[in-house]
Amino acid sequence: MSSEEKASVENLRELFLDEVKDLLNAERQLAKALPKMIHAATSVPLKDVLATHLKDTDAHIDRLESILADLGETPRGKKCKGMEGILEEGSELMDHVTAPALDAAIVSSGQRLAHYGISGYGAIQEWARTLGFRSAEKLIAKNLEEEKWADEKLSALAKGGINTTASKGEAIRVL
Repeated sequence: MSSEEKASVENLRELFLDEVKDLLNAERQLAKALPKMIHAATSVPLKDVLATHLKDTDAHIDRLESILADLGETPRGKKCKGMEGILEEGSELMDHVTAPALDAAIVSSGQRLAHYGISGYGAIQEWARTLGFRSAEKLIAKNLEEEKWADEKLSALAKGGINTTASKGEAIRVL
């Protein structure tokens, strides 16, 4: 089958497997990109949150591979274009934003990445429940929980000083 031809997805099981593979590729891309974000960050708490998310991302990959193995599937075959686009935009942003706004840009990019994961895991968790894939459902729930944690921590960092630091030198007006 050529790259232009795609097999039809005919049922929820096939859709579930397709999306698990998509998320697996997304997590693999993220695992390669996070070290660059960690290196670029200037805030130690931001570096720590990103480093924890990198560890979680490695665990997400393991869990998704486990789900596929349990269902007799190979852990390859899908490229996540959505994650590729989000990572490309984040990389471009990091390349042209400098301190003191750099950490705010990294937080924004990190939240976009987490939101992508949250939406994907939310969907496949419900599909796993519907299909009766209880073990998969539990593994997906853990990935979803960790994505939400990353989003919450990044949001707290932004509100806790990163955005204020990024605004240094700018007039702050109360509207």
